[in-house]
Formats: sequence, C-alpha cells, structure tokens
Amino acid sequence: MGVNWCSVLRVVVVVQAAWSLVAGQVRYSVPEEAKAGTVVGRLSQDLGLEAGDAESRRLRLVSQGRRASVEVSGAGGALVVSSRLDREELCGKSAPCALRLEVLVERPLRVFHVELEVTDINDNAPLFPAARKNLSMAELTTVPGSRFPLEGASDADIGANAQLSYTLSPSEHFTLDVKSSDEIRKSVFLVLTKPLDRETLPMHRLVLTASDGGRPSLTGTMELLISVLDVNDNAPQFNQSVYKVQLPENAAEGTQVVCVNATDRDLGIYGEVLYEIDTIVPASASDVFSIDANSGEIRLRGALDFETVTFYDLHVKAKDKGTPPLSGHCSVELEVLDVNDNAPEVWVTSLSVPVSEDAAVGTVVALLSVSDRDSGSNGRVRCAVWPASPFGLVSTFAGSYSLVLREALDRERVSEYEVEVRAEDGGSPPLRASRGVRVPVSDVNDNAPAFAQAVYTVLARENNAAGAELARVWARDPDEAGNGRVSYSVWEGGVGGASSGGGWRSASSYVSVDAESGRLWALRPLDYEEVQVLQFEVRAVDAGEPSLCGNATVQVFVVDENDNVPALLPASGGGAWSGSSSEAASVPGSGSVWAWASWGTPAGQVVAKIRAVDADSGYNAWLRYELWEPRGKGPFRVGLYSGEVSTARALEEADGPRQRLVIVVRDHGEPSLSATATLSVSLVEGGEAALAAAGSSSSSSLLSGVGLRLAEGGASVSSSAATNVWLVVAICAVSSLFLLAVVLFVASRWAPRAAVLSGPGAATLVCASEVGSWSYSQRQSRSLCVADGAGKSDLMVFSPNFPPPPAPPPVPAAKETHPEAPALLDTVSGPPFLASRPFPLFLPSVPSPR
Repeated sequence: MGVNWCSVLRVVVVVQAAWSLVAGQVRYSVPEEAKAGTVVGRLSQDLGLEAGDAESRRLRLVSQGRRASVEVSGAGGALVVSSRLDREELCGKSAPCALRLEVLVERPLRVFHVELEVTDINDNAPLFPAARKNLSMAELTTVPGSRFPLEGASDADIGANAQLSYTLSPSEHFTLDVKSSDEIRKSVFLVLTKPLDRETLPMHRLVLTASDGGRPSLTGTMELLISVLDVNDNAPQFNQSVYKVQLPENAAEGTQVVCVNATDRDLGIYGEVLYEIDTIVPASASDVFSIDANSGEIRLRGALDFETVTFYDLHVKAKDKGTPPLSGHCSVELEVLDVNDNAPEVWVTSLSVPVSEDAAVGTVVALLSVSDRDSGSNGRVRCAVWPASPFGLVSTFAGSYSLVLREALDRERVSEYEVEVRAEDGGSPPLRASRGVRVPVSDVNDNAPAFAQAVYTVLARENNAAGAELARVWARDPDEAGNGRVSYSVWEGGVGGASSGGGWRSASSYVSVDAESGRLWALRPLDYEEVQVLQFEVRAVDAGEPSLCGNATVQVFVVDENDNVPALLPASGGGAWSGSSSEAASVPGSGSVWAWASWGTPAGQVVAKIRAVDADSGYNAWLRYELWEPRGKGPFRVGLYSGEVSTARALEEADGPRQRLVIVVRDHGEPSLSATATLSVSLVEGGEAALAAAGSSSSSSLLSGVGLRLAEGGASVSSSAATNVWLVVAICAVSSLFLLAVVLFVASRWAPRAAVLSGPGAATLVCASEVGSWSYSQRQSRSLCVADGAGKSDLMVFSPNFPPPPAPPPVPAAKETHPEAPALLDTVSGPPFLASRPFPLFLPSVPSPR
C-alpha cells in the first residue's frame, strides 16, 4: 500500500521551535524520513548568537561516535537534515527517540546541548513472523470453543502507529479472539465455533489481517492453512500459560532459564509430549536459547546483553506423538537484568593547547564527554584528574566536563603535563576508564638573566696586548627561544688610579664585551701606573618582549710589571744628580756630585745619602744600593737598603785627596732595572771640612756636619781658619744634635702605629716590603706614601666594613743591615696569591734617617 509522504510531511512535519534555554539546552523535533535539507530549527538564533557569529565563532556539532544525520548549515547557523532519519534504526522501540547533540562555539569557547526528538510516522506495515501458518485439528474430538494461539504481527513503529488490530476472513467454523496482555503485546487466538468434519472440508484456508493505528493505516497478512485430522483428540496442556523469568546479562552459556511442563491426558504415544520453541521475539535471538525436547528445560546458548535487548518473549509449543500430533502453547517472558559490564568511556571533544604559562586560573583547556552504557547506578560516572594539580574538572552538564586550570603554571619548572582523566562508575565492583591529555606549556618572558656570580674579580697584568681576552662572564636565562637568548654589554663603570687624579673615566675605553659569548676583551694595553683598579657593570639582556636584564660587577685589578727604572731624586740642597740609568749590568755614566770628609773620620760615619724612587710597586719598587766602583776594600761602603754612604774604616791621608764612587741602584723586579749615580768625595783637613759644611748648612744639619752640594768642574776650599769660626761651628753642631734628638723623640712617641686589618671580608691579594707594598681586594682602598720625595701609591690598604680589633704592640724599628721588609716577605714569599680567608697585614715602621 503506497504512502503519500508529501502529504504526510505537510500534515505531520511541524518543526517545533519550542526550545528552552534552561540549563543551556535547546530542544527540537523532526519527523523521521524528513528529506535532506529540511530545516530543523534556527540554531544560531535560538542560542542567542548575533548575526554572522555562526561562521565567525565556528558554530559546529560534535559527534559522540554515531551518525547524527543533522548538521549546521553555513553562515545562517540553521540545523538541517543531512541524511536519512530512520527512527526505528536510531532508537528501535524506545520512546521518545531523543538524540543528544553537543554544539560548540569558539571565542569564547562554549558548549550547548541540543536535544533532537525524532517523531514517528507510519512508515512500517505490520509484519507477521511467517507468511503462512499450518494448523492441524482433529475432527469431532476438537470441540467448539477450542482455542488455538496464533503468532501476532509486529510493527516497528511506536505509539498509535504500532497499535494493531486483527481481522479474520469470513468463516463459519472459526472466529478470532484477541486479548491484550498490556499496551503493546496482544495475544491472538483462533477459536473453533463449529465442529470440524474432515470428510466435508479437509482443509480450511483463512487470511489473518493485522492493521495498525496510523493514518492512513497499513496492514499485513498471514495465510492460515488448517488441516482437519482424525483420532488424537487431547492436546498437551501447560501448567502455566505464561512463565516470567529474570536473568542477569552476564549469565553464562548453558544457564537454565526455565523448565516448562505440559501434560497430555491421552495414553500411550498420544500422551508423550515433545517440546520446541515455536517463535522468539525479537527474531534475531533465535540462536540465543535452546530447549530440551523431552524435559522442557530452556537454556542459554548465547550471551545476553542488556544494552542490546532487555526483554525476550519465547513461545513454546508442546506436542504429542499422535497422528496427527496435538499441541499446547505457553509463553516465556525473560527480563534481562543489567550488570556492570561496561566501563565508562571518555572522549576529548575540544582541546586548546599549548597553554601559556601566564594563563589565568580558570582557563578552559579541554572539553570532555563521559558516558556509560550501563543503567542505574552502574551508569553513574564520577570523574577526577590525576595528578590533582594544576588542573581540575568542572561539570557543565550531565556527562560533560571542562578541564580547567586550578593553579598558576611555570614552564621553567614543568614544560609539559601528561594529564589523565579518570572515570569510575557506581557499580560493584566499579569499572574504570581513563583518557590521557597532553598539555604543553608555552613560554613567556618571566625570568631575567642571572649571572653565575654577582661579582667577578679579574687579575690582569699591565702592558697586555690590545684585544687580549681578560675573562668571560656568563648569565643564564631559563626561558626558551628568544626569551632565553642573552646579549651582553658594558653598562657603567670607570677607572681609578694614582695618575687619574682620583677621578673616574669610562670603562668602555678600556674593555669591551662580546654580545653573544660574554668574553671580556682589552681595547688597549693597561698601565698599572695609570690604572690600578677597573670596576664596571656588565648587563645581560634577553630578547623577550618586554626584555628583562641582569647585572654583574666586574673588578679588574691590574698587576704591576717591572717596566720603570729607578729614578734618582735631587740632592737636599737643590742640585740634581748626574748619572745614567741602565739594566742591571750597566756601567755608570759621566757626571759627579761632590761631598767632603775630613781625614781621621772614624768608621761608620755617614758621608752622603743616595735617594731614589721607582714608579713601580711592590718588589718591582723595592730598591737596593750597591757600590760598583771602587771594588775591593775601599774606605767607603753603601747601605744596602738605606742608600747611605758611610766610612768603612777611619780615613787616612794615604787614601788620597779624592775618592770617586759609582753607586748602582737596583729594583727587585724580574728582570731587574737599575740606575747609577757618581759621587766624588774630597778628603780635607778638619777645619776645611767645617767651612764646607757651613756653606751648605741647610743640608748638613741632619748629617752631623757632613755637607752635599753640586760641583761644576771643581770647588776651592779656604786654606785658613780662625778661632772664632771653630767656636761657631762647635755651637752649631751641639745645637743641631740637640734639636735632632728632640725631634726624633717626639716623632717616635706620636708616630702612628702599624694598622692591623682583619675580618671576614672578601679574598685579598697582598704583598709587602720595607719600601712599599701593594694589595688588591674588592674593598675600599687608601694610599700611603713613605718616601721622602713625591707621593707614590705603592701601598694600598683595603679596610673591611667593621671596626678593626685593637692594635698589636709597636713594631721595633728596622736595622740598616737587616731591615724588617725581608722578614715580612718571607711570610708571603713567592708570587702574589689570593688568600683563602682574611688575615692581618702589619705595616713595617719606616727607619729614621741617621
């Protein structure tokens, strides 16, 4: 029978746009078999989206594993039918047939739940299990009123479209009796109204018609062939017409379902009953059950599945062995009970990765859908995230979750997370499932470069080559890519030294830093006499946006080299020395300086003093004086470290009127440098020596009557002396000695004692000698000059930041032949060293002039 689908759609297809946004859910309905392209509803408008948002925010459906047969059309955002909708295929006999859809929109990411109800139309005609049914009935013995069960028809539709009515073709012997066991199932019986006579009519042909309640109504037919038999007139009778049984879905194969029992009042073979399963609803379960023909035991031959079929209806027939055999019928109704045999299923419907490490707490990382095919408590699912932090789950709708950020991220600590979403149902024992989600963390520039050291201390020898590498600084930035790429630059700083006038000059004129490697290069040779300490900052800047930076202080201490020869100082009377400077093996040059001594002067008397200074520091500036000529046992000697020229023995007339002395001044550098001085000593009578001393009294008062002056070509000495002159000389000599004693006494009492520096400061490089010392440290510096001439920074003392301990007892004055400097050098012998811990530095006292 043909169906006018167009008229059905015009009448039935009322697309219900009645939707509600309660809990964010939209409901539509559409009849099955709607044509492709049929508009179900204006989804974009019903979700409250603006015009054009459907395309810009990527409005789309998310499938959960089965074909939805609907889709979202382009820019309009309408929900349309995309393929054939068959309610019976989608939902079977379930009513209502509701499809649950998930709709996603982005920017911001949101999920909506749409429920689409597929309404039934009368598109399935009633269908009998067989087109023909054979029945056998004994004549005469089959009394009127006998009832013969017939297999009813089935209709795949639901509701009124599946409500069946039965009619039987006209017959004087048979009528139809239909009884409803419930709203769906009906029992159909063929009732004999008049005794049969095989001889009159051996075969009855009837047509059973089933009609559904649809508009228009559809029908199905089955032909009944009734054979009239003789003899056996008692059919088997079951003790129950309906057997109700419940079995769990995990019942093993071979499990007994039920044992049916039928009896036949006939005797002999006519009373022997055989059992068989006549029909099974649904028909696809024909291989699930088996029956013992003799005992009537029904057992499982296949597996039950609650999620596939929840109810079975078995029609069992019992027949005797008569000829023809008679039969009785009963129904076995099997209800399948759900067990927890399905683990939860977890799907990731949307994933937004990577996640920025500065993402705010509450950021949605992924959308998940969780389901369980079981029912009741077995289908209730609980979800959790492992590890518990920094992510968590937020339930949006039943079975839908959002994976959100619970704590702040730090890519430098964890750059990627393996998040496991665990689902557990409420069964006993519970079943579990999990889904792994990989969440990488993207970097932001949140870490400034950090140097390995806050302060770099570098020792560099002076006269280094331009372009020489001094040191290398290194800063680490834990960020990645450009955020962790570091470049270096000299940020600020200056130089200070003896010749810099106490000021600072830009460090960029002395050093540069390689922007990529951090290597420090010298732009020009360093001169200790110009620069002793070079302090500046190196800045490390990353390439992030905005960029971050870190600083480190670099202190370059210039180590002195022996590159300055000793320089002779002018005589006290204002004259200048005449001589030459050379290496240690040099021979003195020309020029002379005159001094006078009288015959008979005892041994040890100071005749003159050679004064010299070295621009270097430390050992390189520590000077010693040697008598180069005359060699051997002469009448004069020179103090090794004081430079004082004194008599080695009493002077005699045999020594001649003049002595020429060549004195070499050497430093202690390697190799040592030297200068030479020529001293001419004239030997005269005692009175003449006094007159010469009176001519230069400003210089001789500190040398006990011995004078020094510059002579050009030669000098004449007066040959006469008067008594009053001797008196004046004696008075001046005594007065000078007295004043000298008083000055030395006061100086020894009020002179500052040697300072003691100690404390837990930074490592200090120290070297000392009698004539000077040097020290390098990261502390504050002071300069001290101990020479008679111009000031020279050959002693630098670095004090800690806390008060020093009480000063030690005074150090005794050094002796000429055994000065204290060598003793101190013994304690710090060898090359300059970097002390592993603070130690006291004692300053030696300066020997007083004689």
